[in-house]
Amino acid sequence: MTATPPSPVVQEPHWRTDDLYPALDSPQYSGAVEDIAAQVKALGALFDRLDIRKDGRAEKVATAYDEATQALNALYSALTPVRAYAQAFVTTDSRDDLAQARSSELSTLVQPLGDLYTRYSAWLGGLDLEGLKADSELARAHSYSLERARHAAQHQMSPAEEALASELSSSSTEGWNKLHGNVCSLLMAEVGGEVLPVTAIRNLASDPSSQLRAEAYAAELKLWQQAEVPLSAAMNGIKGRVNVLNARRGYADAVEPTLTGNSIDRQTLGAMQRAVVASFPDFRRYFAAKARLLGHENGRLPWSDLMAPVGEAGREWSYPEAKTFVENSFRSYSDKLADFAAHAFREDWLDVPARAGKRGGAFCMGWKNGESRILLNHAKSLDSTSTLAHELGHGYHNLCLKDRTPLQKQTPMTLAETASIFCETIVQQQALSTATGAERLYVLETQLMGQAQVVVDIHSRFLFESAVFGGREKRDLSPSELNSLMEQAQRDTYGDALSSLHPYMWAVKPHYYGSSFYNYPYTFGLLFGLGLYARYRTDPDGFRAQYDELLSRTGMGDAATLAAGFGIDTRDEAFWTSSLDVIRESIAEYEGLAT
Repeated sequence: MTATPPSPVVQEPHWRTDDLYPALDSPQYSGAVEDIAAQVKALGALFDRLDIRKDGRAEKVATAYDEATQALNALYSALTPVRAYAQAFVTTDSRDDLAQARSSELSTLVQPLGDLYTRYSAWLGGLDLEGLKADSELARAHSYSLERARHAAQHQMSPAEEALASELSSSSTEGWNKLHGNVCSLLMAEVGGEVLPVTAIRNLASDPSSQLRAEAYAAELKLWQQAEVPLSAAMNGIKGRVNVLNARRGYADAVEPTLTGNSIDRQTLGAMQRAVVASFPDFRRYFAAKARLLGHENGRLPWSDLMAPVGEAGREWSYPEAKTFVENSFRSYSDKLADFAAHAFREDWLDVPARAGKRGGAFCMGWKNGESRILLNHAKSLDSTSTLAHELGHGYHNLCLKDRTPLQKQTPMTLAETASIFCETIVQQQALSTATGAERLYVLETQLMGQAQVVVDIHSRFLFESAVFGGREKRDLSPSELNSLMEQAQRDTYGDALSSLHPYMWAVKPHYYGSSFYNYPYTFGLLFGLGLYARYRTDPDGFRAQYDELLSRTGMGDAATLAAGFGIDTRDEAFWTSSLDVIRESIAEYEGLAT
């Protein structure tokens, strides 16, 4: 009898880079970097000639504005592919010395751009903006950018201090962020008889084997403990720097500058967070139901089971299957969205497998001409499939922004999650539409697990970061103190739903080391996305007609104004409650299936 040949091993793709430059050490890439250097120098000379600085006196304001803004936009446009190309190598292999060198060189080379943009904002802050818009079509097209610049100007230090802060960023903020990424990318341990990078170990949190999940959790904690000294130094360094700069710039606290950056106000944040806290008892019912399904008689989940699968997947969710499912799900919304995904797959925009030296998590970055590159660490699960849809949503958003200038594309995090959450919801609803029995429970579990992370866990991160900023005003915080603050934040949000915690989540998340309060915009994005999806179901054709235009304008208005176009009041707690009510319905069904 002839033996059945083994199934071919499908190699998960790495992203394509040769459509930009042949290599990091190629003449083409070096020439592009040299061009950036020349543009930075030319922009500085232009600003000097036009007197673009605080209280600068340009002879013809509208003409000076047009010339300065066109040059600034041109430089940002040229910089995007050059920076992305270096990041494509750094993020997939932190041990690539050439990539690290090129990335560092580029950061140093464009460092003056931060100071130049500060000068530009300070200059705009002293102008009659209404008069400028009356005289300049370009200014009218960048109206929201002007308003943001005026607000930023109100919180600037002296020009010399701002210049110094900008010059030091590469050896402070960027340096601490790089330290975190490099340290984490090299962490490896043996789990299940195999030596794995920490990114792959974290993927085991959703493995079907409870024993393997528990082993991975224990191994992960040991790895973070081994790295806690440099990571706590990075945390203290970056938060201390932010505290000093916020005080010098006259902000009331560390949250205030993020509100402007995210195009929302305290009223919106407060309304959303009150609705979030009110939902915690509902999420605890979900956790308790999951604990019972997993055999925990006390009704409490150990951390190692927080991401455990429940129900039956009904399919393997390998990357090829995930890819097909996402494209077909997108087709149920529109051919344009599905064709976009097909193009991304066909042209190898994605770097899929987890491997040593690769950054954890997932992200999407702009590449060129509305194109993107997407990093994944794919696992065979619906959760990873949802992540694929999420990141493709970011890529679709980049496509919708294609014809906007860089200054018009400056999308706040709150609105940057709009397309990604919407695409993720499309895929989850598609999976739910045909699922029954154990498979339906699996889909609901995947959906609620992700939503619990964005509502419950992210609020714990907000509480933790608030506590860190407060403590860092007095002194450095030790690793054990950071652990205690994280555990307290988890107790304040998860309540008694968990039987064990994860004290090192502060080390896990790279967001703490790159920006302040990166967390709450995801909650905004989820609940705003659910609200938009509800409106799509009510009037699909009318929604599609408005949706792409909304995505193209996310850098051209504040969140409240853009939301109002869909009849949403972001300052009203009732809106956020209505979005959370959608999740409550899923929790109720989950509980019913769990009995």
